[in-house]
Amino acid sequence: MALPQPLPMYIDGTWHAAHGDGIPVINPTTEQVIAYAPRGTAAEADKAVAAARAAQEGWARSSQAARIAAVEALLGALESRAAELTAAVVDDVGTPHRIADKLQTALPLAAIRDLLSGAVGIEEPVRAGNSLVFRSPVGVVAAVTPWNYPLLQAVGKVVPALLSGSTVVLKPSEVAPLVPQLLAEAVHDAGIPPGVFNLLGGLGPEAGAALTAHPDVDMVSFTGSTEAGGAVASAAGRQIKRVALELGGKSAAVVLDGADLERAVKSTVGSCLLNSGQTCLAITRLIVPRERYAEAVDLAAASAARFTAGDPRDAGTKQGPLVSAAQRDRVRGFIDRAARDGARIATGGSAAPTGLGEGYFVSPTVIADADPSSEIAQEEVFGPVLVVLPHDGRDDAVRLANGTRYGLSGAVWGPDEASAVAAARELRSGQVDVNGGGFNTAAPFGGMKMSGTGREFGRFGLEDYYELQALQL
Repeated sequence: MALPQPLPMYIDGTWHAAHGDGIPVINPTTEQVIAYAPRGTAAEADKAVAAARAAQEGWARSSQAARIAAVEALLGALESRAAELTAAVVDDVGTPHRIADKLQTALPLAAIRDLLSGAVGIEEPVRAGNSLVFRSPVGVVAAVTPWNYPLLQAVGKVVPALLSGSTVVLKPSEVAPLVPQLLAEAVHDAGIPPGVFNLLGGLGPEAGAALTAHPDVDMVSFTGSTEAGGAVASAAGRQIKRVALELGGKSAAVVLDGADLERAVKSTVGSCLLNSGQTCLAITRLIVPRERYAEAVDLAAASAARFTAGDPRDAGTKQGPLVSAAQRDRVRGFIDRAARDGARIATGGSAAPTGLGEGYFVSPTVIADADPSSEIAQEEVFGPVLVVLPHDGRDDAVRLANGTRYGLSGAVWGPDEASAVAAARELRSGQVDVNGGGFNTAAPFGGMKMSGTGREFGRFGLEDYYELQALQL
């Protein structure tokens, strides 16, 4: 029996049927195939880049006002699809519906509004002595995005490209292609000219590799694992392309003496378990004063145990499945190895929550008594797993927080804002929440160390998509 047709690709303003068998898209809750993603090749990558290159000069010459109006139209087209976007991400990723509606749909739309605000005046020339400094679009952008936040990650790359006068080829993850399809539909309905935005399907080692190494691509913006980011940077570097990388994290919440421990623990558990732990900036280490360590472990275990796992379409579900069987098995492996290494499982473990007969579930897990140098305390798990560690004072806490190869996010909880800010300034992380401060799409997002290069969102993220030219007068 013939398989259903794969989802189409969107190249040069038209939909292109994919050739050959598609890539099965599996609902992580039901474990059933719900669609087939297109398996694009180097040939399709060539077509998409050629379309973007042909459209780039005209798009760059358009007025900034026209580009802003185009993105405003795109925003309106996405807003009209809000319910579809939420439903698609629930099926694709397994994010609980009530969380997906805010996090996977409303937040990306807010990010577009912040990028539009950031664009105001950014292209005005700046006087520097006898020079006049102009911003020009970077050119053709290859945007490669992961599956965990399919719309947020896409708009963080596509919208700055469009606003700057650059054109873009988006290669989303084949694991979660439904939301990018809706984004392409919105682009088409918004009347954005052919070739300015292109959607390329396929696997990373095939379509993605061909795209990022393409000689007509001027900039690569990649979000994914640190290991994959290194390969992308190496391929792009051989052609001296601009590269922006948003990679892994092992972020820590530092609780200082005198801080509200109960509030800090509750917030950290919430961050760690958000989207079943499949969040790059999730706080996955909780570093607390040694004299309150046992209390913190008990609080964290009790809080995690309240995260009800189940069907993400149900209103009472706080945690859905992991995105795939491979991801579930990877997370279980981390938990089992931690136990073998001598750590204590305070709650959860590698077994699925009771009562769930299907779906790629892992129980919310809190791990205690782990060595700070062990795998579970050093490496990104990308699942619902929190490690609690004791510290012996402020300096020791900062040392532990900085003691991994990552530097994407973090948090500091102190008895007052001044002491918390002082400690936060010592963390080698791209963003730090202070006493519960929330994520802000107007602020720059990105990492230090092996968590990446460049920034996304707001005016700071938009700046990455311009070249600077100085005219000496």
